[in-house]
Amino acid sequence: MVENVASEMADLEDEDFYLLSGLEQGMRFSEWVARPKLPEYARLTDEEVDYRLDRCERRDLIERKTIQYEGFRLTFEGYDALALHTFAERETIEGVGAPLGVGKESDVYEVRSYKPLALKFHREGYTEFREVNKEREYTADHEHVSWMYTARKAAEREYETLEALYPTVSVPQPIDHSRHAIIMERIDGVELARSKLEDEQVVPVIDLIFEEMTAAYREGYVHADMSEYNIFIAEDGVTVFDWPQAVPTDHENARELLRRDVENTLGYFQRKYPTQVGEADIDGVVEAVVSDEFARIDEFLD
Repeated sequence: MVENVASEMADLEDEDFYLLSGLEQGMRFSEWVARPKLPEYARLTDEEVDYRLDRCERRDLIERKTIQYEGFRLTFEGYDALALHTFAERETIEGVGAPLGVGKESDVYEVRSYKPLALKFHREGYTEFREVNKEREYTADHEHVSWMYTARKAAEREYETLEALYPTVSVPQPIDHSRHAIIMERIDGVELARSKLEDEQVVPVIDLIFEEMTAAYREGYVHADMSEYNIFIAEDGVTVFDWPQAVPTDHENARELLRRDVENTLGYFQRKYPTQVGEADIDGVVEAVVSDEFARIDEFLD
């Protein structure tokens, strides 16, 4: 867990990070890095490597396995430590606070810095790598892809998308990025799935969501994973989170993915607020988003 890694950071020495970085380099070529290769990758002596291996293994930053050879690899905690070390060196953050949300594909924590920020670690590929590898476009062309690569590419894509959309679209402001981790603005609000809207708020909130969807399309992106779990509501509007699956609007499946986003969003409101939201012209909404002409959802409701 990140909390455990954060508590160990002060005790780690430069040479520990040399070893972790060396393992990171070696894992580009194989899942397990052979012990004889570590002095070269880490730029440490044999004796220093042995000492650092013991220190990092005790802290659960690496794993050891004897197969045809003695091999080592980073754990996600070790990868977390490398990302945290980079952020600390850049003076992006001063410390890690309480968890804000822990899920299957990412963990989010508050961090201490010059203003309220959030730290998101991508976890794609660690527990269900085969399934993720089949579904994620950014790993489709790689036969042998590590969980480390999968998580890093997800973070890269999300950070690049946030940079492209902010501030035109209501997304968290991206601050910094390293490996599988993103530092972003912390947004106060309530997850749509956990909110309870008054009757008169339902349609205006839908309007706000589709306004953001339209603005994102105008900027060249489709979210491709919209749901009630990645929309936050606050007094000043809505914020759309979680963009690692976003696709450019010229992607061959962009229209289909946009339609799915529209269906998912309206489906949630239809289930939770059936009196306020009846059947909808899904294709009409999609066309309005694409043509940058979306104005009011009630124009598409029966």
